[in-house]
Amino acid sequence: MSDAEYVEGDVNVVAEPSGPVAPIAARVLRYIAEAMADDPSAVSVEVGERHDRVVLSLNVAPDDMGRIIGRRGRTAQAIRVVVGAAGVRDGVTTSVDIVD
Repeated sequence: MSDAEYVEGDVNVVAEPSGPVAPIAARVLRYIAEAMADDPSAVSVEVGERHDRVVLSLNVAPDDMGRIIGRRGRTAQAIRVVVGAAGVRDGVTTSVDIVD
């Protein structure tokens, strides 16, 4: 910025990102869920923010819910770990909610 562009008293403001908040994490979650589901057309991912986290809400068909969650929630936990790693690429902390 040159001296001619500077106005004393101006406050520099960082603009909010214009695109999706966590595009890589959302795509990874969608990819995993569609690959596991019997009905991939019923898979949807909604991105929201809560406190200092990006919340990815996963919706699947009722028949696919057990497959996504897995025994004792192990599959769901593994999905959360992989999506969390993808969130690091986006520079955010993620949380995955599986909505029934």
